[in-house]
Amino acid sequence: MNKRRDFLKKTTLAGVALTTVPSFGFHMIKKPELKGEIIGHGDYTYRVNENWAQIGLSKPLLNCHEMVMDSKGRLIMIGDHTDNNILIFDKSGKILDYWGSSYPGGHGLSIANEGEEDFLYLTDCGWYQDKAGQWKRQSGRISKTTTDGKVLFDIGHPQTIGIYEPGDYFQPTETAIGPNGDIYVADGYGMDYIIQYSAKGEYIRHWGGHDNTNENYNLSNAHGVAIDYRDAKNSMVVCTSRNDKAFKFFTLDGVYIKTLTLPNMQVCRPVFDDKNLYAGVCWSEPKDKSIKANEGHTGFMTILEGDRVVSNPGGTEPTYKNGKLQDSYQLSTKPILHGHDVCIDEDKNVYVCQWNANRTPPLKLERV
Repeated sequence: MNKRRDFLKKTTLAGVALTTVPSFGFHMIKKPELKGEIIGHGDYTYRVNENWAQIGLSKPLLNCHEMVMDSKGRLIMIGDHTDNNILIFDKSGKILDYWGSSYPGGHGLSIANEGEEDFLYLTDCGWYQDKAGQWKRQSGRISKTTTDGKVLFDIGHPQTIGIYEPGDYFQPTETAIGPNGDIYVADGYGMDYIIQYSAKGEYIRHWGGHDNTNENYNLSNAHGVAIDYRDAKNSMVVCTSRNDKAFKFFTLDGVYIKTLTLPNMQVCRPVFDDKNLYAGVCWSEPKDKSIKANEGHTGFMTILEGDRVVSNPGGTEPTYKNGKLQDSYQLSTKPILHGHDVCIDEDKNVYVCQWNANRTPPLKLERV
C-alpha cells in the first residue's frame, strides 16, 4: 500500500465507522441513499460514489452489464437499452461517446489490443425486454467491433458448424481473448459450453456442458469466462459455474485444472488485476432461509488474493474456519444490489455495473 493510500485510510477510518434459465423478475425499490460510506475489508476498502456516472435523462438505462477500460483510459460499458448499448466514460464519469442499437440483450464486453488499436467483443445473450417490459428469448450474437462501433465480424449459432443440434439454444453471456487471439465463448444461458475459436472466428474445440463422465467438466450457468494471466508461463481459462458458486480453471486447450468454490456467492465473471481476482456477486443466499437467493437484492462484490477471499465490499467480512471459507452475506445498507461486473483502473478504484438495480448507473468505489 503506498504512503498516500495509507494516510487516507488512517484519516478516513478514524472518523467513519464501517457501518437452466436466470431469474429476471424486477423488484422496484427505493434507491438507497449513499453518503460516501466506506465498505470493504483489510487493505481493500472503498468510499462509495453513487453519483460518479454523469448520465442524466438523455441516456436511458435498463441494466449496466459489463465494463472494460481501453488503452486510452476510457471506461466502456455495455447495457441492454438499444438507445445506447455502449456508453463510453472518462474517469470523471462524463460521457464521451455512445452507440449501439442492435444488441437488445447486450450482456458481455471484452477488449483486446492488436498493435496500436483496441477492439471490442460484444455479447448479446438473447434475453431482452419488449416494449411492454416482458422478457423474451431469442438466439444470441457475438460481434467483434472497433471502439466506435464498426462491426468486423459476427460469430454465429454453433449449429452452423455442427456442434449444436437444431433447437439447441445458443445464448452466450461472455467472451475472453487468449494470448494468441483465440476467442473463448461462454454459452452461459444456453448449453453451458465453452467454445474456442481462432482469432478469425474459426471453430477449434468446445468443453463443459452437462452430464460429463468427469464431473469436473460440468458447468451450470457458465456465466463468465476470462484469461488468468497472473502466471505468465501458465495462462489459464477461468469459467464461472454460477449455480455451483464456483470458478473452474482449465488450460488454454480445455484441460481441467482445479475448482475454486465460493460458498454462498453466485459470482459473475472473474476480473484479474495484478495478483487479485475480483468478481461481482449477483446473489447470495440470505440468512433468512425463507427467502430464495434469486428473489431479492442480495449482491455485493468479492476480492481474492490468490485463492483466498480477502474483502467483500458491500458484504460481510470473509472468515475462514479450519481453512474453509464461511458464508458471506450482503450488508443491510445494500450499497450494491446485484454485482454483475467490475472494472479496475490504475489507481485501484473499482467501477461496479449492476443488473436489476432499479436502472442504477455504474457506481465508483474509490480506494482508500
